[in-house]
Amino acid sequence: MGLFNKILQVLGFGDEAQAAPTSSAAPAPDAPSAAPAPQAIAVVDVVTKLEGLAASHPEKLNWKVSIVDLLKLLGLDSSLGARKELATELGCPAEKMGDSAQMNMWLHKTVLQKLADNGGNVPADLLD
Repeated sequence: MGLFNKILQVLGFGDEAQAAPTSSAAPAPDAPSAAPAPQAIAVVDVVTKLEGLAASHPEKLNWKVSIVDLLKLLGLDSSLGARKELATELGCPAEKMGDSAQMNMWLHKTVLQKLADNGGNVPADLLD
């Protein structure tokens, strides 16, 4: 499992419990049986989850701007090696890989964008 999949897992993406409930009412006896309604994709409120984790974390972490703090908050490896692995997994441009500061900024923005792409509710100001 890649590091980004671990991020999704920690934040609850794909959890059955997150799925929107569907009506369990049986159709009327004289009504023809209809196909089951499609399941709505659950939206994960990323900010609420991260702020909840931050409130109970012993360190004051600035996850809104720091990929290191974001990974620490999620209980994941935030070492340079792990960040390089994640950057490679997400397709970081080669010119940014050689400069850890540029890679970290790219990585933070990309992780938040990918969370949004996967159904996460991430405010636009964090995606800029």
